[in-house]
Amino acid sequence: MGILEKISEIEKEIARTQKNKATEYHLGLLKAKLAKYRAQLLEPSKSASSKGEGFDVMKSGDARVALIGFPSVGKSTFLSLMTSTASEAASYEFTTLTCIPGVIEHWHL
Repeated sequence: MGILEKISEIEKEIARTQKNKATEYHLGLLKAKLAKYRAQLLEPSKSASSKGEGFDVMKSGDARVALIGFPSVGKSTFLSLMTSTASEAASYEFTTLTCIPGVIEHWHL
């Protein structure tokens, strides 16, 4: 059963359900499902197990480092200067909202 069929079934169920205090919860659940399916129609589909955007960094080098700190202290600027990434930096907090991987190339003896 596709999304359009599910939406039409839920709309039919809402139409035939009496509206009273005893059915408020059931109607609320149906409306929530309806909103979820309509949102799925508007958004491009992702896999159901996907929790968010991911990234891959090739396993190489001697160490892995994560930059963690207070807002607006220069983490993105430092990352952009040290690596070849283009991390957005601005004068307001929470400019960078996602993880940005970068690799520092260095020569050691």
